[in-house]
Amino acid sequence: MVALDGGVVETTPDLPMERRLERIHRALAELLEWHEPKAVAIEEVYFGKNVRSAMAVGQASGVAMLAAAERGVGCFTYTPQAIKMAVCGSGAAGKRQVQRMVGTLLGLPDPPEPDHAADALAVAICHGNGSGHRGAVAVAGEAGVAG
Repeated sequence: MVALDGGVVETTPDLPMERRLERIHRALAELLEWHEPKAVAIEEVYFGKNVRSAMAVGQASGVAMLAAAERGVGCFTYTPQAIKMAVCGSGAAGKRQVQRMVGTLLGLPDPPEPDHAADALAVAICHGNGSGHRGAVAVAGEAGVAG
């Protein structure tokens, strides 16, 4: 597995939410056009103690799904625990451990920075590790084979 790209779409908190979401949508639409992915993988929103933050992340996830849908790209979501398990072997792994393992698994010279970029790459690794199984199930379903 190789990382072709990675990073963070940044917005400024002084912008109204609709402008921030517009910026995220535009950036993701450009990335989807550039890379032509077969799928988009997204981390499910974790509703911890900060509901306001979780709502903002949920809105951004929705915008990402919209950008993918506009290009006909399927979306897959994964829980934070499933992502950590796929990358570190433990659903309770910490952020720094995920960062280090992502760097190791992708053969990067250093762990990816910032940690949000590492998180995105971890979601991609999680999806990539299971995509063969999903593809086999889809083909079996199309052929009428019960799975």
